[in-house]
Amino acid sequence: MIARWQKILLLILALAETAWLVWQWPQSPARALAGALLPLALFWLVMAVEFVLMHHLNRGDGAPRARVAQVVRAWWAEVWVALVVFCWRQPFRHQAVGDWLPAQATGRRGEVLVQGFMCNRGLWLPWHGPLRAQGHAHVAVNLEPVMGSIDDYAAIIEDAVLRVTAATGMAPVLLCHSMGGLAARAWLRAHAADARVHRILTLGTPHGGTWLGRFSRAVNGRQMSLAGDWVKGLLSVEPQGRAQRFVCWYSNCDNIVFPASTATLAGADNRFLDGPAHVEMALHPEVISACLAEIGRG
Repeated sequence: MIARWQKILLLILALAETAWLVWQWPQSPARALAGALLPLALFWLVMAVEFVLMHHLNRGDGAPRARVAQVVRAWWAEVWVALVVFCWRQPFRHQAVGDWLPAQATGRRGEVLVQGFMCNRGLWLPWHGPLRAQGHAHVAVNLEPVMGSIDDYAAIIEDAVLRVTAATGMAPVLLCHSMGGLAARAWLRAHAADARVHRILTLGTPHGGTWLGRFSRAVNGRQMSLAGDWVKGLLSVEPQGRAQRFVCWYSNCDNIVFPASTATLAGADNRFLDGPAHVEMALHPEVISACLAEIGRG
């Protein structure tokens, strides 16, 4: 579904850009180019506002505060990573690499890859090759409905877990970006599935909600409000010791989940990242390497 929406949006934008250039170029090439670049400039501006808000609100957070130079670097990196993910991989390449469930078990633990808000399995394209090379069966899900309740995603994750477990004979690792980590916790709650998962790795998951959640009109966006009813309710029913199954990476330059420490979980193995932005975190070479090492531990 999200791939279709993104394709339509890109088509409308391309048609509008073409019409503008055809109309304006004979009169003023400079004005034509300036107008054509306006959508990109607005995107840069909105992203910059996110980083300014993040840096400001992280002042009172317990995580080490990023330097201004780090914030600028993270903004620039996130701009281009987001364009690649949302304008290419998700709309056009999300089915380019399929799930890998070998007919014969490799003796290695399998993975379920769970994306975040407004994303699909195209986010994980750089992960498929390394996972397969190391013999890890894996399934990348699409969480739909895109703007529905996080609770509704439990059935999707359950199906993926069953498929990976059947292929490997072992409880899988769940690798989750952003909202995907909350969906994994909702799955644990719905299916009392602690014994059927080996470990849950989260990247920039708003375990305590995020300040930006207050502006969302989507059901799942509102559920991710900072210290909101949904995230507090989820925490209140989790059994003691569940958090020990989690490894949570969080960053002081996360432009979507902030203040930074909201991406940690009490009792979990919380690991600080110095500098990566939100989407960048899921594709950062050091993060990929660290997660693969964690997956390979058992």
